[in-house]
Amino acid sequence: MFTGIVSAVGSVSAIEQHTEDRRLQLHVGELSLDDIPVGASLAVEGVCLSLVSRNGQTVAMDVSAETLRCTTLGGLQPGSRVNLEAALRLNDRLGGHLVSGHVDGAGEVVAIQAEGESMRLDVRAPDALARYICAKGSICINGVSLTVNHVDAALFSVNLVPHTWSVTTLAQLEVGHHVNLEIDMIARYLERLLGDRSL
Repeated sequence: MFTGIVSAVGSVSAIEQHTEDRRLQLHVGELSLDDIPVGASLAVEGVCLSLVSRNGQTVAMDVSAETLRCTTLGGLQPGSRVNLEAALRLNDRLGGHLVSGHVDGAGEVVAIQAEGESMRLDVRAPDALARYICAKGSICINGVSLTVNHVDAALFSVNLVPHTWSVTTLAQLEVGHHVNLEIDMIARYLERLLGDRSL
């Protein structure tokens, strides 16, 4: 579990292509690995991955073909910057919202504009996810917990305060880029509970 509060920004050192999977080598920047052993989880651009090895500030993580299909990780190249978050401890503050690191789909950035000191990001979600996104609800974009400000069908907007804009990879986004989306898990479970009363 994660909170959507980015711990550090890292970069892709190398990518090993296997038959269908890939192994990412990441330099984790200023992220402390003191209590993150091999086998532990780390969110990379909002995707929960497991460390398979570590050497200093460089870690290796395997990405399955399914994850490559469902997320934006397939587009990473050596040098790409990535949002990183260590897994939540049970005694941690919940600064964002509960995030599983299981991406629901990729959205498309359709507009970026300044609003006062903040930046407004307009994203088009896949139609299948639109029903789960509501104004003043939470959404995770590339691993960053954000509040939804406005919703119009599958289009929604969020505002990024200067701090978030400066300490995450979201400032690298351009119109047309795709982003990893994870909907609020409460909405997912509510649909399951209320959708079929016979279960």
